[in-house]
Amino acid sequence: MELESHETRSAGEKEPENNTSVVDLSPFVNYQLNVEHNINNEDTSATTQAVFQRHEEDEDGTDDDSGTDHFNAEKLGTQLQRCEHHGGITSNLPDTFQTNHLLFYERFKAYQDYILGDCKPSEVKVFTADYLEKVLEPCDWLALWSTDVFDVLVEVYDIELKDLKACVRLVYPMQCDTRGCELTKDSMHSLLEATQYKVPLQELQVVYEESGRFDQTAMALEHLRFFYKHIWRQWDEEDEDDDFDYFVRCVEPRLRLYYDILEDRVPTGLVAEYQSLLENCFQSFQQFSELRISLSPDSDSEPDNVSMVEGLKLYDQLETLKRKLHIIENPVLRYVLGYKGNVRQQCVQSRGPRTSGMKVVHVVTASCSTIQLQSLLSSRLQPLSSHGNTDIQFHSDPVSAVDSCYQGDVVIVLPGIYSVTSSILIPDSITVEGFGFPDDVVIEKKSKGDSFVESTGADVRLCNIKFIQHDAIEGILCVRQGTLNMENCVLQCETTGVTVRSSACLNMNICDLYGSKGAGVEIYPGSVCNLVSNGIHHCKDGILIKDFADELDVMPSVTLENNVIHNNEGYGVILVKPKIQGPARQMAEDGQLGRVSDPPSLNSGGSAFAKFKSTGNGNEDDASNSVRKWHHSLQMSKNKEASCGRATQELPNHQIFVSIQGNQFKRNCMGDFGTFFY
Repeated sequence: MELESHETRSAGEKEPENNTSVVDLSPFVNYQLNVEHNINNEDTSATTQAVFQRHEEDEDGTDDDSGTDHFNAEKLGTQLQRCEHHGGITSNLPDTFQTNHLLFYERFKAYQDYILGDCKPSEVKVFTADYLEKVLEPCDWLALWSTDVFDVLVEVYDIELKDLKACVRLVYPMQCDTRGCELTKDSMHSLLEATQYKVPLQELQVVYEESGRFDQTAMALEHLRFFYKHIWRQWDEEDEDDDFDYFVRCVEPRLRLYYDILEDRVPTGLVAEYQSLLENCFQSFQQFSELRISLSPDSDSEPDNVSMVEGLKLYDQLETLKRKLHIIENPVLRYVLGYKGNVRQQCVQSRGPRTSGMKVVHVVTASCSTIQLQSLLSSRLQPLSSHGNTDIQFHSDPVSAVDSCYQGDVVIVLPGIYSVTSSILIPDSITVEGFGFPDDVVIEKKSKGDSFVESTGADVRLCNIKFIQHDAIEGILCVRQGTLNMENCVLQCETTGVTVRSSACLNMNICDLYGSKGAGVEIYPGSVCNLVSNGIHHCKDGILIKDFADELDVMPSVTLENNVIHNNEGYGVILVKPKIQGPARQMAEDGQLGRVSDPPSLNSGGSAFAKFKSTGNGNEDDASNSVRKWHHSLQMSKNKEASCGRATQELPNHQIFVSIQGNQFKRNCMGDFGTFFY
């Protein structure tokens, strides 16, 4: 749905000269919403539009005495659903409004058009308070004060928007539910006295009322609660570069990521990694803040060199974590960088050879004719059994056959279509081959989850099989470690194609790969990838080679010979690399990989680091390395929105290519070769 831009600034501020345009940076992410989900939320959507429509009319100053307001509470009543309170057996708490089932575009519109507009990070609280002032009922409404420990019924008699708090008093007789504790009227009074009878607005749930008078209040508190739980970060307002549109840089990508996770578009491993990064970032920020306070001029402690160096290390750690979070949150960077920690599966352990030394041939078939069995026996089973000490086992599906393998075993898949629901994990050096042409031996995976095929064996061979992927969120094949030799296979992809991780090796010959919504082949630093006589087509990009900024990473080694790379939406071959800084600038200009901006001045200030540094007399020699890293992080931060790609004809001369010859490039929309800078 296309959203109308209607951004407003807080009262008293000058209207900006140019309207802010929100650009969707995630062409690689499909946001078609589930039809059933839309039906379930139809009432909530209509309510949101009605609330916003009334808000727009209020802003225009329209005073309709005829009482024809589109959201006339007296005529229409509430447009929100009732949320029943499920407490204990003795619970007598009232129901509240159901507001937490909003769709992506509803929250997007609310934050962009009505709450945040084009504000900067330092203006978020002011804009939020201004919005709440317009829509919240100022007093005389009931709410549940909900915490992790209790729910209690209170009456709101005033609102302090500056602190985003409400002044409340208990409703008598006291009504409450507790979890793991006991609360009396006196203890609740003591708690309220300790808070000066002020509670955070986001902890309030408006009590359901059919008149419709409190619909806007309930919706506003939902937007506030969601924002501070899922969008806002404590360190946002301390960004050294405050002069940017907070909605575009932070709110939109985080909101999209939230719904991507909710709708199973993000791998579970990446979700776990993101949550871990968030937790670590919060801890680092807390430690850094406490140390900075202890070294402030108002503190009794004396700054010393050790504390300064510790502070620099904490700052460096914080900036690294923030940058990793940004890579995951931004859908474009999440695609092109394929964050290295996105899947942390527990790989199946290698079994090694059998103690008896016996080799087993695993035959996969649901049923077969006599002619097929005779052909299999003469062409494959007898040659494999000629050395003696070989057993033959039959399986009905490929997963069970591979799971039964030891090192040196062979899996032969007879013609047929085999549907699997779990990943095919290959931890040992085995051979998996189709008995026939790839179009006759088909393995398809329909369930969501991890990669279709994952190889970690030292020397694995795949041949003569067609892999078809359906309804996936991970790639079709991943070589995590060891060597995979793949020949005469067809890969019909759903998301990304083949991924070659660091320290892994892929030899892919005479294969056909198509349909990837990402890259057909993703090559990580430190890997070896030999592609010979393959067809790679109708993907987002044909081959994506990653050259990260991490100094521990080594460049991949790539061989491209006699491949046909055609009809891809982006580039035939694209190299992803960081913008080059400092002394490497001239080398970049001489090396044809594009221009970069000048490094920031060493005297630049205004950041949290500058504030920290000014509090003490740290040893500059000891901290010089951290300072340099900080300036690098600062430059990366300033270039967050400057990621760009460009076509180049010089890429084939790059040292990552061991050999590149005999390839054909046809009808790749953005060019045969390109470089993406981030």
